[in-house]
Amino acid sequence: MSSFFQEKKRNNLRDFLNVAGPMGVTHFFILSKTATSSYLRVATTPQGPTLTFKIHEYSLAADIARSQLHPRCPKDLFKNSALIVLSGFVSGDPPLQLTTNMFQNIFPTIDVKTVKLSTCQRIVLLNYNKDTKLIDFRHYSIRLQPVGVSRRIRKLVQSHQVPDLRNLQDVSDFVTKAGYGSESEADEEAATVTLSSDIGRVNRASTKSAVKLQEVGPRMTLQLVKIEKGLCSGEVLFSEYGKAGGKGKSDDEMQGEEDSDGDEDEEDQDGDHPEDSEDKDQDLD
Repeated sequence: MSSFFQEKKRNNLRDFLNVAGPMGVTHFFILSKTATSSYLRVATTPQGPTLTFKIHEYSLAADIARSQLHPRCPKDLFKNSALIVLSGFVSGDPPLQLTTNMFQNIFPTIDVKTVKLSTCQRIVLLNYNKDTKLIDFRHYSIRLQPVGVSRRIRKLVQSHQVPDLRNLQDVSDFVTKAGYGSESEADEEAATVTLSSDIGRVNRASTKSAVKLQEVGPRMTLQLVKIEKGLCSGEVLFSEYGKAGGKGKSDDEMQGEEDSDGDEDEEDQDGDHPEDSEDKDQDLD
């Protein structure tokens, strides 16, 4: 329902908070930018807490699609919530534990015994590097391919159009045409599962299918720099650049502390740097 909300430039945080409850919005993702860095704030409505991340590197979904030979984005890809996978988030560190709980609560829990496999179409991967204290954010689409079915047969079943057979002597020529074997594509390289229900027109129940992931973006490298008790305000529970327990500071004030500590922005090696575009920070979702 929140996807139909029409925001205006004069709207402020309180306006969004007032409609969050009726619309079923549980979390805010707020992007901001200073002179040298971009930030992502993840806040739980209505009373917090709020986690602030510095965006070291990012690539938009459009950038990911342009880098792929065959980008994949079915029309119903975003109809259902994504699955969440957390890697490297060890327990014991309170800020890291709070980060883990925050991201787990963003995505609905699933029951593996009753979940419909057809609704599992996306996966969000968060990988924490304890040495660099950076979090890699990746977003993939999930696709299944039946094991032991050639690419030609699979495309024939999935397509709603009759292929051009005018230049062939027999239908077997279409199946055995040079360049397409009878084996499925890269079945050995992908994990295979036995399906409990039908998915699509070619993946049938009780048959084996190869599970493959294709990145859809966006892609981000994040660093947790601050945790506030309230919704973008309140007591600072954690700060990467100063002592916790004080009043929350703005991104500009926090950037000043960062610069004074000699922490310089890293150059973006894989994606676009936040300084390169003023409007890119609006399209990360």
